[in-house]
Amino acid sequence: MPWVKATDIAYGRLRSPDLDVMEEFLTRFGMRRAERTNNALYMRGTDPNHHIHITEKGDPKFVGLAYYVESEDDLKRLAKAPGASAIENIDEPGGGKRVRLTEPNGYQIEVVCGIAPVKEITVKRQKLNSGEAPLARAGELMRLPKGPAHVKRIGHGVLMTPRFRETVDWFREMLGFVCSDDVYVEKQDNIIGSFNRCDRGDTYVDHHVFFCLNHEKTGLNHLSFEVPDIDDVCMGHDYLKSFGTYEHMWGIGRHVLGSQVYDYWADPWGRVHEHWADSDRLNLTNGSNLVPAEEALVSQWGEAPPEKFINHASP
Repeated sequence: MPWVKATDIAYGRLRSPDLDVMEEFLTRFGMRRAERTNNALYMRGTDPNHHIHITEKGDPKFVGLAYYVESEDDLKRLAKAPGASAIENIDEPGGGKRVRLTEPNGYQIEVVCGIAPVKEITVKRQKLNSGEAPLARAGELMRLPKGPAHVKRIGHGVLMTPRFRETVDWFREMLGFVCSDDVYVEKQDNIIGSFNRCDRGDTYVDHHVFFCLNHEKTGLNHLSFEVPDIDDVCMGHDYLKSFGTYEHMWGIGRHVLGSQVYDYWADPWGRVHEHWADSDRLNLTNGSNLVPAEEALVSQWGEAPPEKFINHASP
């Protein structure tokens, strides 16, 4: 039995030496400032989560990930786990309570509840004429706005680690994650990657909230953020490309595992951020799969992953 069952990812926590530069990138990426202090930047999406991205001021670093649980009762159980902190009041914008843990690679995992919500930001979208609904936009011309993507929420985080099995087992034991797909090379017992989702019973959730890849490097491969639709992925791509200053890491394409339409960009310190739309949604009855790497880690359409993406890890 896991200690708790996380309900979703809450935010990623990074450090950067210049909060102005980081805010500029994240705003161009499609987030909005929730709050900012002298020492930290809190960015939100259009969904009502108070923040989905925290940047502390300091030398560039990946600090860790945070996940929601339903109630303080979950935190009380988790506080008894090996290495867990006591329940803490979160002394940051949005408030709430948390228990802090350290996963096997030394990164901080915050398990949180009670963070104050904010008002949802409405994004108006035109309907699409399709084969099933050819007149959904009858008489209306499609005109997409220019500008950044409209980030809704954070979807998942991806870790690279040589302590692969220990890391995957830790997240499943502590947070109740269940396997969506394990990826193997040559032999089925040689598992090198693991896509994991939240266990919310009959409730459908994202195909993965946590992906872990066996690699000689240790660090964050990327943080991933949902946008409203495929047009928004493409709009965000063109907007970031127009500045000529940000490194494009991979995309646009459609994944096999998870099926998202994706696009990846590096922030000014090399931490990779993904836009995606249209993920598979699964519940507990969908079970788990074992998939060969040559089928799993490619695109349904779009270019193959470049080496700079496959081997990226921000410590």
